[in-house]
Amino acid sequence: MLNVAVKAARAAGAIINRAALDVESVRVSQKQVNDFVTEVDQASEDTIIETLLTAYPGHGIWAEESGREHGAKDSEFVWIIDPLDGTTNFIHGFPVYCISIALSVRGKIEQAVIYDPTRNDLFTATRGRGAYLNDRRIRVSKRTDLKQCLVSTGFPFRKGDDFSKYLAMMSEVMQRTAGLRRPGAAALDLAYVAAGYADGFFETGLSPWDVAAGSLLVTEAGGLVGNLTGEADFLEQKECLAGNPRIYGQLVGLLGKYSKFAGMADKPAP
Repeated sequence: MLNVAVKAARAAGAIINRAALDVESVRVSQKQVNDFVTEVDQASEDTIIETLLTAYPGHGIWAEESGREHGAKDSEFVWIIDPLDGTTNFIHGFPVYCISIALSVRGKIEQAVIYDPTRNDLFTATRGRGAYLNDRRIRVSKRTDLKQCLVSTGFPFRKGDDFSKYLAMMSEVMQRTAGLRRPGAAALDLAYVAAGYADGFFETGLSPWDVAAGSLLVTEAGGLVGNLTGEADFLEQKECLAGNPRIYGQLVGLLGKYSKFAGMADKPAP
């Protein structure tokens, strides 16, 4: 199954790379304020879905642009797809974007592929078998002191996002780390945590296709991933925090109070 996902990601990457040669001619539309989609997103998604369903016609599809329109509706095997994570970067020619493909089996992510077509970097993971970058085993960083750590994030950009809360979160992290970065593609941010390039990551407002593949990469590389309070069942909660085990715990301590789930465990059941 992983090989088919890799084939799909590389085919989509070829489409994206061709379009990147003349990015100004790409047609762009706006789903909502600062949330863009291009004909390249659509073409990439179509290619991924066709490749996956040709191999596994009985599987389900959950994709960013087409939702659950394709594939079997009641399958225990569901491919979760972001055909171009970092679209805003792509349409500006800023070379930080990727393709993310994950396979969920009975609600658990079992296979993951994140492909960066600009660098030809292929991140893969299979549950229980480790995480890899271009066939080389990767591990999360070994840093334990937050002051020495590089942490990545994503800025809020949608109408209704709580900017003041995010500024407070950024302030907490910036004053206690070696640096805070905002690359602009959450899936790639998680892959970089898995590879040890960043020590931690946090962001709110994310969708399952942004984090599904990256979450397996992080855990298979020895890291932890969850919501801001540290709960592991985070995929559809629109917030994500990841890091090596020691840094993850420290980030939960810093950022947990900003979670929409903060204090819920302490509330009595209705």
